[in-house]
Amino acid sequence: MSSSKSSNGVPKWERWARVLLCALGLILSVYALHVELSKENDPNYRAMCDLAESVSCSKVFTSRWGRGFGLVQLFAGKDSLLNQPNSILGILFYTLQLGLGQMVSVTAAHFLVMASWLSVAGSLYLAAILVLVLGDFCMVCVSTYIINFALLYINLKRRTGLNGKQKKKTR
Repeated sequence: MSSSKSSNGVPKWERWARVLLCALGLILSVYALHVELSKENDPNYRAMCDLAESVSCSKVFTSRWGRGFGLVQLFAGKDSLLNQPNSILGILFYTLQLGLGQMVSVTAAHFLVMASWLSVAGSLYLAAILVLVLGDFCMVCVSTYIINFALLYINLKRRTGLNGKQKKKTR
């Protein structure tokens, strides 16, 4: 076993990158949830990420698109239990990425990649809403988009590596 691999065969850089990215994603998602709930309870609440009229995370988090990607309310209703804050989805996503990232299997790797592609698609959709509809810049949002792209890269590397090992075993 080479020193660049951890005990489970996953490269150390990947393990540490995943832990760092998921921890940052979790922190940002919990912060986003805190801002949204604080703003809903106190309209005068001012978040640290609210720097100007057009640089406001609370404006984004409390918008229609801050819950269920702005789509769930179209079929389930605004007050539906299904219409959860996007930050809750982020918390679930980063927890799943962290947990499944500890498993070394082709199935887990494929699931990680699929979940990452969904998060990147959601990031692109929300980025378009941010720019084209809300005309806002949300540092927290953009940071999570970057994390999602980085996780996709890591997950693609993992899947490629595991697929390569699997092919070598069958030869």
